[in-house]
Amino acid sequence: MDQSMVMVGLENVLSLTNILAICIGTLLGLFVGAMPGLSATMALALLLPLTFSFPPATGLSMMASLYLAAMYGGSVAAILLRTPGTPAAAATVLDGYPMAEQGKAGRALGISLTASLVGGVLSGFALLTIAPLLGKIVLEFGPVELFAIAVLGIAIIGSLSQGSAVKGLFSGALGLLLAMIGMDPTTGTPRFTMDNINLFSGIPFTVALIGLFSVPQAIRLIQESGETKKVVSKIKDRLLPPLPDFIRLLPNMLRSSVIGILTGLIPGTGGDTASWFAYNEAKRFSKDPKSFGGGNPAGIAAAESANNAVVGGALVPTIALGIPGSSSAAVLLGGLMVHGILPGPTLMTEYGDVTYTLIWAVIFANVALFVLGMAFTRLCVYVTQVPNLVVAPVIIVLCVIGSFAINNNMFDVYLMLAFGFLGYIFDRLNIPPAPMVIGLILGHLLDMSLNQSLLIGQGSWGVFLDSPIAATLLAIAAFTILQSTPLFGWIRRSLFRRA
Repeated sequence: MDQSMVMVGLENVLSLTNILAICIGTLLGLFVGAMPGLSATMALALLLPLTFSFPPATGLSMMASLYLAAMYGGSVAAILLRTPGTPAAAATVLDGYPMAEQGKAGRALGISLTASLVGGVLSGFALLTIAPLLGKIVLEFGPVELFAIAVLGIAIIGSLSQGSAVKGLFSGALGLLLAMIGMDPTTGTPRFTMDNINLFSGIPFTVALIGLFSVPQAIRLIQESGETKKVVSKIKDRLLPPLPDFIRLLPNMLRSSVIGILTGLIPGTGGDTASWFAYNEAKRFSKDPKSFGGGNPAGIAAAESANNAVVGGALVPTIALGIPGSSSAAVLLGGLMVHGILPGPTLMTEYGDVTYTLIWAVIFANVALFVLGMAFTRLCVYVTQVPNLVVAPVIIVLCVIGSFAINNNMFDVYLMLAFGFLGYIFDRLNIPPAPMVIGLILGHLLDMSLNQSLLIGQGSWGVFLDSPIAATLLAIAAFTILQSTPLFGWIRRSLFRRA
């Protein structure tokens, strides 16, 4: 770990501008998470164009704090409405809503906030220690190894997507194809541009993000506008859990935080997966497992500490390898690219000041979340009552403004709407958009490293087998894709029957 860069990052994040950015991002994240139907990824995609005028460290600090706060904010709707504000809060519903029905909504939200603080801080320090170590190893990688990393990233993200693995791989492959639009990095000739000058520089990454994640959310809100919401009218009890309660729940929070960090390290998994893992383990270790699902505080503590711990874990492969650990981390990576900072091994060296500022921002954002969350939580009842028909048009307007502001070009608005339509089709067909985002991000790295590798190998594909690291990574990628196919499932079932 570069001690000087660590201190530079700490000094940067403690500046008044960055502290203010963290507070603003935290408030935005709390609002987005508390609103059913909105997601952290959508909010990050909308916020991304607004960070153009900020220094990279300031913009990324705001985005990281929004990401963290939205993870806690999802528990607000889960506890008060029985509707997870984010997918990661699904496990929180099981015990959070029964506690609210028992008149303990404040206690449930307080446990959620405290558990989020514990999980987030632990994952932040894990990010601070693990990412630099992994980054030093990756510094030894050349074009051949970088190509293998890009292939592995696509394979993992696609195969670990929720639902059909084939749909996830299809989405990732489509993202790779779209990344090929623009000028060839080797020959300088235009590819798939249809003679449109606006496509010569490729598809603007931010425009694609806004369209894929924000427009479908707005359409979904309009479709759900007729549904009635049963909401707790007022929070009457104490928010901050008493010290004996905190001490009793602390081992559960620590165990769940470790589960969240380890789950986040695996690209493609998310807060929802970690929450269910942690919830099951909390139930297994409990002396009264039958009370889970009826208002047991341990269920909330496990789910919330795990889903916030995922944030730091997911950012480890994002920072060290340039492989986003989640769709939200992919948007954060897009924020780096917007400021001219390329993902990959150079993040920890050439751009160390920005990277370590981002890492410290993740840690300090948890403190801001706890402080502002204590004040905001009593107001969340009113936030959850905002009609969908009010929120949806605001999202569409922000989409248009954000996509136009990138290059002051109406073509980007049309392109955003096209991606929005594509995102809506994906939504209807249950095709995950996150692998497409990863394909768009890793496509440029894949293209460049493939050309460089073939030049090194004088046109021979055997160059990828000459490197033990690249050969191992490609073998893992092949196995990852193979195990997601029906053939692998049939072979595995046959072996188990014989056993």
